[in-house]
Amino acid sequence: MHTQLPPPGADALEHSARLAARIADEIRGADGWLSFARFMELALFAPGLGYYSGGAHKFGADGDFVTAPEISPLFGRALAAQVQQVLEASAPHVIEVGAGTGLLACDLLQELEARDCLPEHYDIIELSGELRVRQADNLRAKLPHLADRVRWLDALPEAFSGCILANEVLDVMSVQLVVWRDGVIFERGVVLDETGGFGWQDRPAEGRLLAAAQALPVEMPEEGEYLSEICLAARAWVAEWAPRLQQGAIILIDYGYPQAEYYLPSRSTGTLQCYYRHRAHPDVLLWPGLNDITSFVDFTAIADAAFAAGLAVEGYASQASFLTDCGLLELLTAIGPSDEAPYLRAARAALRLIAPHEMGELFKVLILGRGLELPLLGLCSGDRTHAL
Repeated sequence: MHTQLPPPGADALEHSARLAARIADEIRGADGWLSFARFMELALFAPGLGYYSGGAHKFGADGDFVTAPEISPLFGRALAAQVQQVLEASAPHVIEVGAGTGLLACDLLQELEARDCLPEHYDIIELSGELRVRQADNLRAKLPHLADRVRWLDALPEAFSGCILANEVLDVMSVQLVVWRDGVIFERGVVLDETGGFGWQDRPAEGRLLAAAQALPVEMPEEGEYLSEICLAARAWVAEWAPRLQQGAIILIDYGYPQAEYYLPSRSTGTLQCYYRHRAHPDVLLWPGLNDITSFVDFTAIADAAFAAGLAVEGYASQASFLTDCGLLELLTAIGPSDEAPYLRAARAALRLIAPHEMGELFKVLILGRGLELPLLGLCSGDRTHAL
């Protein structure tokens, strides 16, 4: 597998080695065994060393993966229709969590301005200092007259009304690895092997993790093992919004499944994977700090956690259905004649967003809310809440 990946440069390998040493020290300090959730947290977010805080480009053609805003501005422009409806029903305030390069913020603000529905403030919650700089640079370059509406927050607000957006945020929240084997539910953690490298070791699951695993629709295999993920962090994160959201909506967009599909017997090795220079690979212990580590989202667990905390589950749909209901095809048609280059380029990009074999079916939209007494635009034809 490693021979199929582009080799990192010397500086990148040195950077990864520093992070590996940091993780190794933490393993030793934890009596030789570290939950994979903590390994993932360090690999992605360790200050100055983690994947999202280490300074390398992550998004776009020069990075490791491409997100919807990099594919087409039509994504943000269509999403703006749903944001507008929420703002008009609550308050003129947007918070985007994990804003990437800032392109989604640019596209949304530009479209909301065209719709005469600019928020008074567009706040961004971003853990990466390097990405904050890129976001600010892009906003100043593309929308200098609106840049003063954008603020960066260091924590969730105590109280909020408006629209909260999180595009591809849940998939990088740290997951616990859980193994069903020999009649026992284990948690898989990271240890140091005899060479000082990273290896795996299982321990019986305990506490909240064990309770969460026991509640899942997973049958103990008669032979071999069943490996999957549970993201307690994402459940806790969405529940944290419940006492804070006074009126409005939380729009979560990510790749994932409802629980009945997530834990299918055939998905016995889980969904965890890495992205490195636009190549997916399964070796999550390789080159910490150089790989994006992600897992698919269990949307049933997110909806359950939100509902238990007091939020309403407004609806759940595929990205294709959501964007279409929000007017993506009408925005595409307005670009110009269908036989001219600008339209053809935009149509190819739009197809990546909504085609079933691209992002259209794999990505889902879950909307949570409070105090919204109206049918939401993006859910008007394809709501799949019954599948959660």
